[in-house]
Amino acid sequence: MKPLAPAPNLVQQVHDAILAAIAAGELAPGGRVIQEQLARKLGVSRQPVQQALLLLRNQGLLREAPGRGLEVVSMDPDQLQPMYEMRAAVEGLAARLAAQRGAERAARQGPALIEAGRKAVASGSLARTVAADMRFHEFLYGLSGNPLVAPAMAPHWASIQRAMGEILTHDETPRDIWDQHAAVLDAVAAGDADDAERLARAHIDQAAAFMLQRLRGAG
Repeated sequence: MKPLAPAPNLVQQVHDAILAAIAAGELAPGGRVIQEQLARKLGVSRQPVQQALLLLRNQGLLREAPGRGLEVVSMDPDQLQPMYEMRAAVEGLAARLAAQRGAERAARQGPALIEAGRKAVASGSLARTVAADMRFHEFLYGLSGNPLVAPAMAPHWASIQRAMGEILTHDETPRDIWDQHAAVLDAVAAGDADDAERLARAHIDQAAAFMLQRLRGAG
């Protein structure tokens, strides 16, 4: 008898829904986050909402607001820049190792992820586009064969998802992102480790430059 895969628990589902709302700007920086309202909108009790909010606070997306409960934290370029620098190094390593260890699987399975990403962009759904982006990067992590790559990135994915939301709300960026993904995949599938690493790092560096310029310009 094949074991059943456990369904996502309710707290994680609530966490993901609130994170998506923050990424989409529905919960704006500085805006108060009210448990009762969220529970009502999501059709759940207050308990999973409370636990999800604590997770988001620990991940740095929410903070205590004196006399107001919790509020959404503004994105700080000085905090995001080190994260992007670390991410560029990890993504570059993952792509290099993927080209060395997973070229055949990349060629076989990767094109479907690229197609799914382009369809997500065409759908106009931010949630689908962010999810497709995450699946592509997680695919590279798996291809790398290094079991420490995904855990190294895991603590940062909430902030990355939020940054993606800001990047992907601009019409000029989503299609370029999937062109970049396709180029990385081609290099990995060809077994070209040097080019795969270079393209993966450039992909993250470009996203970082776009995001940091916007935040500092707004500031």
